[in-house]
Amino acid sequence: MRGNQAGTTGKSKHFESVMSDDTMAQDGFEPRPEMDKAAAEAAPAPDPVETLKTENADLKDRVLRLAAEMENLRKRTEREVLDARLYGIAGFARDVLAVADNMHRALEATGPELRESADANVKALIEGVELTERELLKTLEKNGVKKFSPQGEKFDPNVHQAMYEIPTSDLPPGQVAEVIQAGYMIGERVLRPAMVAVSKAVQKTPASANDNS
Repeated sequence: MRGNQAGTTGKSKHFESVMSDDTMAQDGFEPRPEMDKAAAEAAPAPDPVETLKTENADLKDRVLRLAAEMENLRKRTEREVLDARLYGIAGFARDVLAVADNMHRALEATGPELRESADANVKALIEGVELTERELLKTLEKNGVKKFSPQGEKFDPNVHQAMYEIPTSDLPPGQVAEVIQAGYMIGERVLRPAMVAVSKAVQKTPASANDNS
């Protein structure tokens, strides 16, 4: 009886083992053979040379990107420093223009007749004002401020301020017919637009009824 029980027990264990393997196979969990583990351990390792080449290419790309960013930062910093030097005096230069305008008006008030009839002292005074005006303009130009007078040029609303229109046949419409006040540039920017009169076409008078008859 014991022998039969032992045999029955062995068969039962074998049956359970087979059933267990069949159940795992049906559930998609196949038992992993030992040879698969050995094959995985025997798989070739990555090529160290190729790995170094890949890392070197990645480092080179990072260095190039960093160098480009540093160059852009350097250029931007230089541009900002130059702009600060040039346009930082815009407020002061705009105040100085009032002095230049007053000098110019004073010289315009002294016409040719007054200069011819003036004595030596008055002529010396006028020449001194002219010299001062020239030196003032040179100083402004030295600091990037330039005077411009657009007489006869095409009207540009970006740098000109139209005060009124002048009907004329001497100039095509849309030209600067008269400069009322000169303009000034600071670098590439308008410090003060030029005040101008703009030409327009002369309106033709309609022919009278007698002329048509």
